[in-house]
Amino acid sequence: MWRPISTMRGKALLCLIVVALLMTPVQAGDVSVMQQEPAEDPKQPNANNTTMYIWANGMSAYWTHFNNNDTESVAENELMEQKDNGVITIKYRFTMDPSLDKRLQMTEGGEMRGNFQVYFEGDQTNGDNNGPCQSDCDFLNITVFRGANKVYQHTEQPWPAGNWKNIVFSHTLTEEHGNLLWDGTNDNPIIEVSMKVKGDQQGGILPGTVQGTPAAFGIKLAEEGRLELPIDESSWEEAFQTGEDGMMDSEDTPGFTLVVASAAIGMAMFINASKDEELEE
Repeated sequence: MWRPISTMRGKALLCLIVVALLMTPVQAGDVSVMQQEPAEDPKQPNANNTTMYIWANGMSAYWTHFNNNDTESVAENELMEQKDNGVITIKYRFTMDPSLDKRLQMTEGGEMRGNFQVYFEGDQTNGDNNGPCQSDCDFLNITVFRGANKVYQHTEQPWPAGNWKNIVFSHTLTEEHGNLLWDGTNDNPIIEVSMKVKGDQQGGILPGTVQGTPAAFGIKLAEEGRLELPIDESSWEEAFQTGEDGMMDSEDTPGFTLVVASAAIGMAMFINASKDEELEE
């Protein structure tokens, strides 16, 4: 024979259903499904591009990034300085712009490879009595920095003046020197190019004539000024970027606290309803 459910029993049943629903696992979401991932910045490194290129605006701005195209750089993709008499002091610091948006792990034993085209006129060797340099000139140096830390410096030996030269170098990265982990905040890459060349061109004895040699320095940009980094494939894994195993702690899971609190309230309601029902009976 059918008997109506008492008010207290009905409340207890309702509370039990609420608790069951609240305790159902909540997916924090695949928030990525609901939110479309932003387009990848071509100026940042990725699994298919680990090569940096140098750029300049022809005045006083020098920068580097991982895109092989930059409309803000000089159209001819070449920097050139000239001076008839005296020293040209070159010190270009190509800093990462924009800054790295991710951490980078270099491959242990991997090679960093530089490839640059450089030109000079005048003298660059001190004290060889073949030019005006005394102690005021320097060879070409290309230095790679990880933030404020020097990773490697390549010094190119003199080559015949008035010629472009393809400067190629490589350097092996090891754990011993601490240059494997590049943090996006403090370890942005910098490429520094420095050199001092000297000219001694001046008016000749006869009017309208000149003697000596002017100084000049030139460097190619874009594809002809690049640095390849041995970025490890693990750099593209979410676990590496988060600095942990990639799993969110339960306390950090969106809605976790709310679910726990609601479940506790629901359970309390169920227990109280059950007690009331016992008293009623």
